[in-house]
Amino acid sequence: MTTPWTYRYAHRTKTLTSSTIRELLKLTQREKVISFAGGLPAPEIFPLGRFHEACNRILADSKAGQMALQYSPTEGYPPLRELIARHTTRYGVRAKPENVLITSGSQQALDLIGKLLINRGDRVLVEAPTYLGALQAFNVFGPDYVSLPVDDDGLQTETLEAVLKTGIKFMYLLPNFQNPSGVTMSRERREAVVALAEEHGVPIVEDDPYGQLRFEGEHLPPLLVLDRDNVRRDNGYDLGNVIYLSTFSKTLAPGLRLGWIVAPTEVIAKLVQLKQGADLHTSTFGQMVAYEVARGGFLDEHVQVIRRVYRERRDVMLDALEANFPPELGVSWTQPSGGLFLWLKLPVGMTARQLLEAAIAVDVAFVPGDAFFAEPGAGARFCRLNFSNAGPEQIREGIRRLGVAVRRLLAESAEEGDPVLALA
Repeated sequence: MTTPWTYRYAHRTKTLTSSTIRELLKLTQREKVISFAGGLPAPEIFPLGRFHEACNRILADSKAGQMALQYSPTEGYPPLRELIARHTTRYGVRAKPENVLITSGSQQALDLIGKLLINRGDRVLVEAPTYLGALQAFNVFGPDYVSLPVDDDGLQTETLEAVLKTGIKFMYLLPNFQNPSGVTMSRERREAVVALAEEHGVPIVEDDPYGQLRFEGEHLPPLLVLDRDNVRRDNGYDLGNVIYLSTFSKTLAPGLRLGWIVAPTEVIAKLVQLKQGADLHTSTFGQMVAYEVARGGFLDEHVQVIRRVYRERRDVMLDALEANFPPELGVSWTQPSGGLFLWLKLPVGMTARQLLEAAIAVDVAFVPGDAFFAEPGAGARFCRLNFSNAGPEQIREGIRRLGVAVRRLLAESAEEGDPVLALA
């Protein structure tokens, strides 16, 4: 619909689209719908008591309460920056507090990085598939995407060097339990990515919201750590080639809207200037509450609880898929070692959009895979399933319903004489 406002919007708004996930979440508010659509943590394991105590402790102290309700530095609440710097050392990241910027969720971090790095027409390398929220954040700035596929070992690096020679502004990568596919980049490929990025002068934006949620296997070093160790930088972190992002959304609570960026101090200074123009600073009260909740080793303890719960739900979903999708249906899926998602591939000729319509009819929902590709039309046969938010019984029932929807589509196709989708 055209209105007088249509001609008043900035040119950059022409590329804006609504998030497929946010729109789907509206649909799945229906009571009977079992949703595998959102990347939602399990609300029943939010540490409500710890949050209640933290809020009371802050507000009961007049000095702390006044500070919590006042403006604060753009860089973030100093004790929280220090806590993050200490916590990340468990994963090999040796950053100082001055290398840490607190953001209003990692989504704001992506927006700030887009503002910092992308000129219209810049070539940005992303994985295929990649995180929908990053595409939304970057699209406003008009990049040209270059996509490289992922497999069970993450980004396929065979053609990476040739692509980097074509003039890439930066790489945006999710090495751990990638959203949406759930796959993890192997150690060998991480080392190749870091070495090639250094050789060709291409920075890396490493998005790592799920790295702490490993259920099995050995922890793999972040690209940031390999960049420091393998390239043998001799002046600490500030010569690094990687900007690292993470968040409290998957380890404490997404409602906090607290993420962070770890970067060289020169980069942090520029990001601070951009953030000042966006929101001055992230909520002081929220940052202080997060610090009070996380400190004293609680964050490490709570992550162990999350891992146990999500591992059980991952296993339930994998078992349910095995039970409801025998090989003759032509459906396959990834086997994530952590995180929140797995990635379903449908039979040739069936699209996720078709399946979503059939699935909604039996009260189950997921996110169609085409939303996670930079190129229009890619990923039509893929679906992202979230296993963290639903309980085991809901997962079993939801996957059963999804199996019913797939069989219904196959049966309809066979009736119409479609040789591609007809069951053997």
